[in-house]
Amino acid sequence: MGLSVTHLLVVLAIVIIVFGTKRLRNIGADLGGAIKSFRTALKEGEEEDKPAENKSEAIEGEVTSKKTDKD
Repeated sequence: MGLSVTHLLVVLAIVIIVFGTKRLRNIGADLGGAIKSFRTALKEGEEEDKPAENKSEAIEGEVTSKKTDKD
């Protein structure tokens, strides 16, 4: 039992009558903005999780930590 094109058009017509075109446009814009900000947050999270290249590598002859032996 699938939805045919006529069933979808009837549902769409009822939704337009109940909510109105202006309200549907606002809902669509809000939903689009939410998706955009979610994608941006995901990208920023992935960039923070990536290890920084060349920052943790020790260069030959470089002092990475100073340890003193006290007896």
